[in-house]
Amino acid sequence: MASSIRVRATANGDITEVQALIQHPMDTGLVKDAKGEVIPAHFIQQLKFECNGKDVFVADWGTAISKDPYVKFSFKGAKKGDDIKISWTDNKGGSDTTTAKIA
Repeated sequence: MASSIRVRATANGDITEVQALIQHPMDTGLVKDAKGEVIPAHFIQQLKFECNGKDVFVADWGTAISKDPYVKFSFKGAKKGDDIKISWTDNKGGSDTTTAKIA
């Protein structure tokens, strides 16, 4: 199965910029379907970015994040060619992980 995470990481001097798009429904548990039944909550609880064995970005999320979230941030301490590992876990036990090279 293809990863639900698309990521781009580019180094410019000592700053690395990361952009990630994650395919996930991010259902709040407050919306009803066409039959009037509540759609159960289904959302990412933790998102983590690691580089060279260190966490560079960790987010603990709840239901207030939109469907297919987009994340952009910068950090120091990496160089071109390093790997960045992205992983998430959701409230139903689902997870995904991918790795990308910093360009």
